[in-house]
Amino acid sequence: MKHYHHLAAAFVALGVTGLMTALSPTADAATPDGKAVFDRNCSVCHSIMPPPKSAPPIAPIASRYRQQFPTKSQGVAHMVAFIKSPSKQKVIVDRQAVDRFGLMPPIQLGNAELNAVAGWVWDQGAAKGWGPGSGAGRGNSKGNCNQ
Repeated sequence: MKHYHHLAAAFVALGVTGLMTALSPTADAATPDGKAVFDRNCSVCHSIMPPPKSAPPIAPIASRYRQQFPTKSQGVAHMVAFIKSPSKQKVIVDRQAVDRFGLMPPIQLGNAELNAVAGWVWDQGAAKGWGPGSGAGRGNSKGNCNQ
């Protein structure tokens, strides 16, 4: 009988340990998926590729951030600051986009979600093959637009 009590106690301990493991967050679960955050919070206004919905598409935004910031961490930090508190002074996209679509409202997300979605947006500049044209706004065009 004593053996059964030890065996039962072992099963209870294993069950509690398994339950605690199942309920505790893992490193992967603690890091939000940027695409999922985008789908839940941003896709109502932003498409990924043109044509636009009611805000500029993500691929050109990502391309513009990649042109303006030398590193992903700098671009993501600026994007997070903009998403938290948009202002005309922080605009990286074409100023005409603000005239066309208006300034977006601040988005109330936690820092982990903001960083995840901003990192995902940054990656769309390369992942979708969207990049600057031959001029990229730096006067490198081969043609003359004033002909």
